[in-house]
Amino acid sequence: MANDAGCVSVGGDKVSRLRAAWRLARALLHIVAGLLTILLRFPRLSEPQREMRVQVWSRAMLIHLGIRLDVRGAANLPGPLLLVANHISWLDITSLHAARFCRFVSKADVQAWPLIGALASGVGTLFIQRESRRDAMRVVHHMAKSLLAGDVLAVFPEGTTSDGIDLLPFHANLLQAAISAGATVQPVAVQFLDADGQRSLAPCYVGDDTLLGSVWRTACARGLTVRIVFGEPQAAEGRERRAWAQTLREEVIRLREP
Repeated sequence: MANDAGCVSVGGDKVSRLRAAWRLARALLHIVAGLLTILLRFPRLSEPQREMRVQVWSRAMLIHLGIRLDVRGAANLPGPLLLVANHISWLDITSLHAARFCRFVSKADVQAWPLIGALASGVGTLFIQRESRRDAMRVVHHMAKSLLAGDVLAVFPEGTTSDGIDLLPFHANLLQAAISAGATVQPVAVQFLDADGQRSLAPCYVGDDTLLGSVWRTACARGLTVRIVFGEPQAAEGRERRAWAQTLREEVIRLREP
């Protein structure tokens, strides 16, 4: 990644520092507006109205950051449904919410992120302590209960972000919720592409990256597209969760192909 006048070019053109700062200023104001909506409006809205607000807000956030949304496949299947997606960036949740509403299961660290954590909590995210087996069991039980109620949940079974070039192994524990609830699982592939349609590393948040550094790279990138491909839903059909996790990983890899 090369640094040039404060902006980064990663597989594509870059915008000026002034344009990037303007994008971030608009995004910050949009986050504040979202928090106010959650605090002041959500208590008076029905569940479908809240879900619609989340999707509209998420699409507007991508626009503020100069990112185009490209959705492919069946994006609006009803619950009970568990979405299983690869994980690249702090933008993944917003991008998936822009494509459809769902409730995320996320690592507890996100809850402490400035502003983002409050937004995630406000839209019903389930937080999990990855290092705690007991907490994982609690979340699986909560997930199964939500699925039985007809919810659409989403997880990142890699457990952390990757560079988006290769997928990490899929952890199988959270799939137990779908097995227990008899719910189907839909594989979802997330990719960030540059102006030339090539994979972009700008939004990555992995390794030594800082959140602020990743946000700045994203704001600097020109012509970014987030492509979200929804695959065919699958039932467990007697599969053990580890074998199912491997099958789902292979399908997400296939969905990322051009």
